[in-house]
Amino acid sequence: MPIPSSAHNQAPVGITTWLRSLLFFALYNLIGIIHSLLCLAAAPFQDFEQRYWFVNLWSQVTMWLLRKINGVSIEVDGLENIPKGQPVVVMCNHQSQWETFYLQLLISPQATILKRELLWVPFFGWGLALLRPIAIDRSKGSQALKTLLRVGQERLREGISVVIYPEGTRQPPGSIGSFNVGGAMLASRASVEVLPMSHNSGDCWPGRSLLRLPGTIRLRIGKPIATEGKSTKQITAEVEAWIRQHYPGELRAVGPA
Repeated sequence: MPIPSSAHNQAPVGITTWLRSLLFFALYNLIGIIHSLLCLAAAPFQDFEQRYWFVNLWSQVTMWLLRKINGVSIEVDGLENIPKGQPVVVMCNHQSQWETFYLQLLISPQATILKRELLWVPFFGWGLALLRPIAIDRSKGSQALKTLLRVGQERLREGISVVIYPEGTRQPPGSIGSFNVGGAMLASRASVEVLPMSHNSGDCWPGRSLLRLPGTIRLRIGKPIATEGKSTKQITAEVEAWIRQHYPGELRAVGPA
């Protein structure tokens, strides 16, 4: 018997999709718990590059589970646009957890801007902390921006790219929210380029849902955008325009989830 559709998909979601989604959820969490404990045990004996690779074995397994259990394929356009041997600020739209996993594999090494509460999540947060993310307190706006700029420039000087989701929170499938200027400000102050990315991950891995829907996640990577001589507003507007223009699907709405 069909089950009512999810909010982003007009077609009813069948029992098989629900069962596969629950199986993915169970295996994803079980493997994540075991792996995070192994990461913590191994961390004292690894340098950052080794730790980064070991922690992201879970990311690789997650993508494998998503393909094998849920029938989700991934298509990437623009891999040749990723700079070699130089750090960038990656700015990407945000719809689900998928991009937080996949971009860890695509841009390596990297530091992700995230809310500090994520580091408190048992197992998942512990492993995440080993990757040296840039954790900010969103309740303290000016202090959060200072942390982003200070720590972000440190990471970039170390040759580590910084990934930021300028909408600040996950958006529904088919929508892109308004952008904040933090990522553009960081890139400008560090004199590095911005690498724009656009994707439709919410079509297959909707945020705040157990469902994992079969289909194709398409990720488009643009050419690096220069920041020299531009204001943060100009950079933000240019990146946002590219992400909207290259979104792999129809944009239906604007605003937070």
